[in-house]
Amino acid sequence: MKTKFHLLCLVGVFYALHTVSADVSLPAIFSDHAVLQKSGQVPVWGWGESGEKVRVTLGKATAATNVGADGKWKVVLDLAAQGSGPYELVVEGKNRLVISDVLVGEVWVCSGQSNMEWPVSRSMNFDQEASNATDPCIRQFKVAYLAAKEPKADTKGKWVVCSPETVGTFTGVGYFFARELRSKIKEPVGLIATHWGGTPAEAWTPLASLEGNADFQPLVDRRFKAFEPVSDSARLEKEKEVKQWIEKVEKLINNGSLPDREWFGSGATAEGWTDFEAPGMADKVIKPSTDGSFWLRKVVDIPAEMAGQEAVLNLGTVDDYDETWINGVKVGRMGLETPNAWQTLRNYPVPTGTLKAGANVIVIRLVDTYMNGGFSGAARDLYLGSAPGQKISLAGTWQVRLETGLGLKPQLERPQLQNIAGTLYDGMIAPILPYGIKGVIWYQGESNAGRAVQYRQLFPHMITEWRKAWGQGDFPFYFVQLANFLPRKIEPADSAWAELREAQAKTLSLANSGMAVAIDIGEEKDIHPGNKQDVGRRLALIALSRDYGTKAPASGWAALPLIGNWFSKPLVYSGPVYREMKVEGSKIRLSFDHAQSGLINTGAEEGPPKGFSIAGADQVFVWAEAVIDGDSLLVFSEKVTEPVAVRYGWADNPEVSLGNKEGLPASPFRTDDFPAITQGKN
Repeated sequence: MKTKFHLLCLVGVFYALHTVSADVSLPAIFSDHAVLQKSGQVPVWGWGESGEKVRVTLGKATAATNVGADGKWKVVLDLAAQGSGPYELVVEGKNRLVISDVLVGEVWVCSGQSNMEWPVSRSMNFDQEASNATDPCIRQFKVAYLAAKEPKADTKGKWVVCSPETVGTFTGVGYFFARELRSKIKEPVGLIATHWGGTPAEAWTPLASLEGNADFQPLVDRRFKAFEPVSDSARLEKEKEVKQWIEKVEKLINNGSLPDREWFGSGATAEGWTDFEAPGMADKVIKPSTDGSFWLRKVVDIPAEMAGQEAVLNLGTVDDYDETWINGVKVGRMGLETPNAWQTLRNYPVPTGTLKAGANVIVIRLVDTYMNGGFSGAARDLYLGSAPGQKISLAGTWQVRLETGLGLKPQLERPQLQNIAGTLYDGMIAPILPYGIKGVIWYQGESNAGRAVQYRQLFPHMITEWRKAWGQGDFPFYFVQLANFLPRKIEPADSAWAELREAQAKTLSLANSGMAVAIDIGEEKDIHPGNKQDVGRRLALIALSRDYGTKAPASGWAALPLIGNWFSKPLVYSGPVYREMKVEGSKIRLSFDHAQSGLINTGAEEGPPKGFSIAGADQVFVWAEAVIDGDSLLVFSEKVTEPVAVRYGWADNPEVSLGNKEGLPASPFRTDDFPAITQGKN
């Protein structure tokens, strides 16, 4: 998985978001359509002139204070008894601010790396999800991307009301989490989306809290190296080189050239072109590999019923920038004006009359400025579709040829500051503190795989530091255990991803933490699985059961009106979690929590659950059989007569099928404490 640093960040361009003035002002997160937490302690803060009196009102709640000598003010509103609204949030000082359409409900922070960032538009069944996204009581505030050297007081962003037109930009996991909450608690749900693809946990952790800990020292050292001062002459020379490089990129992207007209013909020769498979990286088949400008081409057969119709060209994500034609008609482009363009879905409208029956030619001018260049999304995102519902997959063989190499000098590849300790905490968490929240949902860990031993400390440390900084007690912190990914191994083997999942599971020792398991819904070839619906639902089950007291509905005659309440049970929110083992001769018996309803095989095939391996004192694991025995499990293998340890789902992409009768998957685990393979701390 890879991310890219915005070109402007290469020259250290950071923006100031607020300057103190005589007028009272608010941070961006207090803006129209906001959702405030239903609580007795809701902070509202801002800036003004020293000594200025400030009064804040929302509905029947009001509070007043004076601006401090530092130009800052803060009040606390009691919104515990407020209805959902909408309200006006009125702030009065020497001037008067009115924030409109404010709701009172449940506010959740959605943070982590790309799997939390992954939008609804790139989740499975987007068309259906968008048409059903008609709940205006779900809203999102997206914090602007910023890797900062010191804590920022404000950010850029606005609250967006959910609708079929806007939901595509919402975090997929967050939206499906909110939708599940809404179906049960009927309160407005606000999502604060603060995430950045490819980032490690240390970037989201305050720097000062990492100092003084030997295990975190390599992270601190990298931070100081990334920001170490340089001489004025070296800095000026570097900025000159970077400026020249940016100008070269802009010239490539905006040159307005058209490809050779011959290329638009389906019968064009293949001379000078090289095949590559999409989705995939086109630049990898060019030797030597280089950044630069490439032409991509594919001939697509269009049935007669689609000919002449208006259509949509879906390219998934294109890394980095593109200009695209069909049959010589330009249908779309995305350039430097789009932040994080390499992570933005391309959906280009194809004008009526462009498509013709038979062979049609798609030509793309791709500009790659750093590392990989090509189609970075999933196969499901690559298709040509028309209004009646026809969909032609564009996955498979494309052709590529190099137009010109960019010649990027290695010394211009600056550190990606979003991966440096503390930078995202300073740029994307500090600006929203101490906004009233119910809790946090988190999806991250891929970028720390390989450093699982360190993550055992780092992740719970980060959570603890967030709770200290928010000052709202041990609020709920629910996270997603890494999904299955990468090719499946034939034999049991060590796995960095399995160790990272174990480190995540150990974090459950923290108070008010919870983990949603995703080991059954990942994809071998896509680190960003499209099924964000089940991820959001499983996170919501934890919150509904533990924070909102939702009960599982009674069934049968017990579900009759009035009677059902007497027979309802606590909502099961977790699959089986390993508790203990006991050796019984040549077998090992495993016991689990969250298995009161019984253990089952959740796989498509009948029979005992899969995914187990067993070892003797030699610590060599072999595949094992497993038999469900009541609420426990017996594991054994004829190859191991004196077993000492069992592992389940211990692989990057294991074949697993253990769950409870509620259909929730068991979390991967091991009963041993054999030495870990991934001791890295960098």
